[in-house]
Amino acid sequence: MTPDVSPTATDAPVAARLSTLDRFLPLWIGVAMVVGLVLGRAVPDLGDALGKVRIDTVSLPIAIGLLAMMYPVLAKVKYTRLRSEIGDRRALVLSLVCNWLIGPLLMFALAWTFLPDLPALRTGLIVVGLARCIAMVLIWNDLACGSRELAAVLVAVNSVFQIVMYSVLGWFYLEVLPGWLGLDGASLGVSMWAIAKSVLIFLGVPLVAGFLTRRIGEGRRGTEWYEQRFLPRIGPVALYGLLFTIVVLFALQGERITDAPLDVARVAVPLLVYFALMWGGTFLAGFRLGLPYDRNTSVAFTAAGNNFELAIAVSVAVFGATSGEALAGTIGPLIEVPALIALVYVSLWAKRRWYPA
Repeated sequence: MTPDVSPTATDAPVAARLSTLDRFLPLWIGVAMVVGLVLGRAVPDLGDALGKVRIDTVSLPIAIGLLAMMYPVLAKVKYTRLRSEIGDRRALVLSLVCNWLIGPLLMFALAWTFLPDLPALRTGLIVVGLARCIAMVLIWNDLACGSRELAAVLVAVNSVFQIVMYSVLGWFYLEVLPGWLGLDGASLGVSMWAIAKSVLIFLGVPLVAGFLTRRIGEGRRGTEWYEQRFLPRIGPVALYGLLFTIVVLFALQGERITDAPLDVARVAVPLLVYFALMWGGTFLAGFRLGLPYDRNTSVAFTAAGNNFELAIAVSVAVFGATSGEALAGTIGPLIEVPALIALVYVSLWAKRRWYPA
């Protein structure tokens, strides 16, 4: 699944260094989106059927897709190297500043700039900005040849901060800051435990599974077998899980998305600006700090991505499944997936141009 980054390969075009599955991933994602939207329109009761069985507040099919998507990536992590990753204060500080100071503030500013007359969608966008990515970012980081170990550390840090700070930041950005600025506010009633459950399920389960898989696999069959034989077999499962998750997400919300194309467009613009500024600004900052390519890439993608699953779950729980807030969260993956796939290619281009072998 990971592109070949050997010295001879770095001279080849980016697309040529990707496997067939990875090379056409934007196409597969586009097809998955269309299939999900068509299913959502063709089968009006599909959402009710898929939502009958849930894990925490997330539909069972989405939960299965998320777990399948994250497990292979976490099984690739070399857990013995995590201590050295934690010791890199530059990467950790940059990640914390971008994720928990700049990211939410930027989304707040963009939401009020582009959606001043649509309070529900604006609130939904702010809710998205508060949910830092702990899932799909591992896929983008892996495709862009980022450091798996650092990505695992940053995802874990984001998870802890999410449990502690999500409710606090929701209160600040939806009630306090608008009041200071003379703007209309909203409220976000969600407990730390509700967020903790989501993090424990969708990060904790695949993290434990990935750790045990490497520990047992290397112990019984050796590192060479694990790296050369086992990992290539399970690697594609992550992308299959991603595609399956996209189909289900858009099937659940397909009718609402196609019924409000103008709303989709108005939410899409600030999201595109957000992804570009967050990834580009973080990557440039890391480059100026002298971070190696793989570490800089991990910091940039963890800063740019968002946990739309948590944002959707919170919006549905607080504002309702048919609310504009939930719709804004649902539009998120529609924009994030192709945007961050494009940034994977930009990242690999930057590697060739700015990080010579």
